[in-house]
Amino acid sequence: MQSPAPSRQRPTIADVARAAGVSTTTVSHALNDKGYVDPHTRERVKEAARALGYRPSVRAQRLRTGEAHTIALISSMPFEIAGGASRLGFLMEVAAVAAAAALTRGLALVLVPPVMAGRLPLEQLDIDGAIVIEPTADDANVAHLRERGLPVVCLGRQPGSDAVPYVDIHSSATTQMLLEHLRERGCEHIALLVGAQQRNSYIEARASYERFCELHGMTPLLAAADESGGEDAGSEACARMMAAHPEMDGLCALVDAFAVGAVQAIAQSGKHVPRDIKVVTRYDGTRARSCRPPLTAVDLHLDDMASQAVDLLFAHLGGAGAARCVSPALPELVIRESSGGVEAE
Repeated sequence: MQSPAPSRQRPTIADVARAAGVSTTTVSHALNDKGYVDPHTRERVKEAARALGYRPSVRAQRLRTGEAHTIALISSMPFEIAGGASRLGFLMEVAAVAAAAALTRGLALVLVPPVMAGRLPLEQLDIDGAIVIEPTADDANVAHLRERGLPVVCLGRQPGSDAVPYVDIHSSATTQMLLEHLRERGCEHIALLVGAQQRNSYIEARASYERFCELHGMTPLLAAADESGGEDAGSEACARMMAAHPEMDGLCALVDAFAVGAVQAIAQSGKHVPRDIKVVTRYDGTRARSCRPPLTAVDLHLDDMASQAVDLLFAHLGGAGAARCVSPALPELVIRESSGGVEAE
């Protein structure tokens, strides 16, 4: 039996140096057009490199120049929220735009999938910076990345900290928009359902809701559910609220998975959406559109947010007085059947 031919090894900078009769330093300077190299020597080196099929190592260049080539997109939310059964949620919409925006900057984007619990194994990634989606106050991923000295930008402010640059996702304005819509649709007993985790979007939503209730003389009906429970957690929280507050006629469920679960709980109780209880949610994604009835939601302009996050991270990779916060276009309401939209009339 004939043994396989040995694989051809990739030519090295040392091979080019031997072929051109110069030092490896001269090869590096000649190929990168740096330092002083005699024009005839420079051409001889380049010809030797072409003949050998030599291509400089991108990683070696990055280590030498400090230039960035790879960034990561990380969701600190659990799989049940960030991915879900279809894996076509908020994270993937952000990733699609962020990858294209990164490429225009000469950056490769690594998508780090959400996990069931705990910190992601980020030490295994050779990256130059990261975008973290909606971090918690004590986010372990942000802490690990910063300990490594890597630039980090967050999509949504990290609670209790102004140290990490971020893109404002307009959580207060979004909550206010949803609550005002429910009130305009005739709701007088509106409940708010948020995640139990310490994310800035939940903190701002609570504050906005409390101001709204005080302004309109409403009794706050507030509940929190653990994100890891996904739709089931939303269903259970909604069932508890209906039992404790049978007068509830409107529900703002900030997390789309919770909103879908709430719709299921309302149907199981014998009530009807939107006739008895109107339901709205924050993110206009796959869950909102495929829910029955379809959910009134908000166009967050994620394309704008993702592009700004990449631009902000790129600026901080450059290290020259980059902004601490950027603000995308304001969100827009998308009215559907769950709040008595045209499909329900």
